Amino acid sequence: MDENELAQRVAVSLALSKVGKRKPKLRAADYAVRFALEKIAQQRRYCDAFALWRTCRRKSCRRRGACSGDAADCLRRGLGRVPRHIQWRVRQDILKSTPRNIGAPERKARQYMPGDFYKRDTKEEAAR
Repeated sequence: MDENELAQRVAVSLALSKVGKRKPKLRAADYAVRFALEKIAQQRRYCDAFALWRTCRRKSCRRRGACSGDAADCLRRGLGRVPRHIQWRVRQDILKSTPRNIGAPERKARQYMPGDFYKRDTKEEAAR
């Protein structure tokens, strides 16, 4: 048996050993942490895409030309000034640029429309 044939057999054996094995599920706590971090990043993406830094109260945001403060608060304040069709278009652009192999928590956060961050937060608080 030559070296090439041996390498092929090893590769096939390794591939067959992985068949039927699934990746371990993400623990609920890890999922929540990753979702929260991506939610913050997504809010910041929306703030920057809508250029909310132009009318921000913080000088550092205006100086930097991007959101550098509390993105959630900034987005909540400025969302009323952004037309719905622009919100939808920005969300579609973000989804198009999202890699196909992104994790579930990150995918879920990126699918939110800007206003969805606040609707779901109030529903969850009311349920408590």
